[in-house]
Amino acid sequence: MIHTDAFAKLLGVLEAIQARSATPTRLSLGAAASVVALTIVLRYLTAKQPKLITDYAKVARKVNDNGAEVDEWDFIIVGGGTAGCVLASRLSEDPNLRVLLIEAGGSSKDVDISKIPVAFAKLMRSQWDYHLYTEPQQYAGNKKKYWPRAKLLGGCSAMNAMIAQYGAPSDFDEWALISGDQSWSWNNFSKYIRKFEKYTPDPRFPHVDPLLRGANGPVEIKYSPHIWPGAQAFVEASINAGIPFSPDFCTTKGTQGTNKAMMYIDSKSTRVTTESAYLTDDVLARPNLKVVTHARVSKVLFDTSGGTPRATGVEFASKSHMDKVGPKFRARATKEVIVCGGAIHSPQILMLSGIGPAAQLLRHNIPVVLDVPSVGANLLDHPSINLRFRDKTGTTFHHFTPHSLNSTRLLIRDLLRYKLWGTGPLASNVGESVAFFRSDDQVLFPPAEYNNDIEDANSGPDAPDIEIIMCAGAVRTHTIPLSPKLQAYQMIVTLLRPTSKGSLFLKSADPWDDPLMDPSYLETKHDVDVLVRGIRAALKIAHTAPMTSITDVNATHHPELDHHISSLSDAELADIVRDRVETLYHPVGTCSMGAGGVVDSELRVKGTQGLRVCDASIFPKLVSGHPTGAVIATAEKLADIIKAHYA
Repeated sequence: MIHTDAFAKLLGVLEAIQARSATPTRLSLGAAASVVALTIVLRYLTAKQPKLITDYAKVARKVNDNGAEVDEWDFIIVGGGTAGCVLASRLSEDPNLRVLLIEAGGSSKDVDISKIPVAFAKLMRSQWDYHLYTEPQQYAGNKKKYWPRAKLLGGCSAMNAMIAQYGAPSDFDEWALISGDQSWSWNNFSKYIRKFEKYTPDPRFPHVDPLLRGANGPVEIKYSPHIWPGAQAFVEASINAGIPFSPDFCTTKGTQGTNKAMMYIDSKSTRVTTESAYLTDDVLARPNLKVVTHARVSKVLFDTSGGTPRATGVEFASKSHMDKVGPKFRARATKEVIVCGGAIHSPQILMLSGIGPAAQLLRHNIPVVLDVPSVGANLLDHPSINLRFRDKTGTTFHHFTPHSLNSTRLLIRDLLRYKLWGTGPLASNVGESVAFFRSDDQVLFPPAEYNNDIEDANSGPDAPDIEIIMCAGAVRTHTIPLSPKLQAYQMIVTLLRPTSKGSLFLKSADPWDDPLMDPSYLETKHDVDVLVRGIRAALKIAHTAPMTSITDVNATHHPELDHHISSLSDAELADIVRDRVETLYHPVGTCSMGAGGVVDSELRVKGTQGLRVCDASIFPKLVSGHPTGAVIATAEKLADIIKAHYA
């Protein structure tokens, strides 16, 4: 028998030892390793069992089991991703509202590599990833592009690079214009950003005004305790190249510029997800909230007996480890079904349910509930290009892929530093510093050297259309690493406001088949031209002090590096763009809000009753930055809308 109380007391003693050991010199390496190992074992033994449900009969009725009784739910939330966890928590704050959350994956709290910031890429192509690929890209060498999507509670907030930046204020003013609802404007919508934020001031960054940031929300935001020397050199070189310093990307004072990026991490440098922030043990203990895991919703159920289809519930099932689909279950919603499957799975679920382009539904023998041509349309994403340079400082994260005894030693050292003190490279998200700027910036792109015939696709003068992320490591592509012994850093050049639009289609009527995704990367000349300018800016930064002290200029002709491309013409750089373009993991827009879109300004699916969508698929336009914060704020806003409606 395990005496968990005794183990818990011993665990407390060990963690106190860790807390008192404020610097690595206070413990010997052997003693530190012993403390870490014993702590991990004791945490395992004393861990609370999660209050998650995999016995679906507790919340739903098996299809064709007419004699079974099942609870009804006021709200059923389809998808426990970035938005779904927020809604489940906020709606269940009212004890009179019964909430059921259904998630296809498991808990990210059980996935250690999700918690460690630097390890986020290890989740890609793992059991916690959907392993999606686009259709061959007509304007990008007819290549299929890998799209990671998280299959976990917390969704992509449990897999992404944790950059806490929300876009420009004018992005949300544009949403307000498109939706015809001023509640989406920055002045009104930003209160929901402040509602979720819990910003921790950092004396290393005194320029941030804490009064402009949220302090009491559930989502912790702070700077990483680790600063890679290359990240600091990038910021200084960017300033010297003509990009101003930004005190805070997340306020009206600093939408453009360069700085270190804030992260969604807590005081121990552990990743913060919407599951960890919103589905705490206290929240999961609420009797009016149930969370089902490892269950995929195959369709929303409708009552079509009246003039307007009304959502009445959902059908779901699971797959065994032998890839066998289990029995189908149905749960009933008395008020609303809220689809939160993300930009890929929300339109798929709607179409499988009979809501979508009629011709496409009929092609797959799906009964048409409502002909909505815009479901799956307006697929937008941030295309990016990796540029790679040899590092001569030896400070990159090259040793995280051990290739020698010394690199293994360094990795063990960093693991101990992170475990004991929450510091070191493991507390980094790899892409520590960033620069946001416009393709018409006349300092970076002097009119005497650059023409001005690029279309302005930005939402306003405060909005950037190019981002460069400085990374303490490099890869060839999302799926191909560099040569093992090549020490390199990389700059990711990203187009923030593409004009190319794609679409998403059903592959079949089988909910276990991935949909067909075609983002139509680089269809417009605008997108190629802006990325070429982004490459020019990155090369300028790489050749500006103090980045010149980081870059090994003797690596000019290495086939995996880009030292030589400064001499290439724009046409040759455009060929590199078409060859290398990849995702920055930000697909949006497939159930977009606004006239001609799928949902109205309160995220109700037009032409239906009792059905809403809440996730990045409702974005009518891409934000000029990272979408996680906008998704969380959107869910916070919808929770308030729903509570007010049913008050």
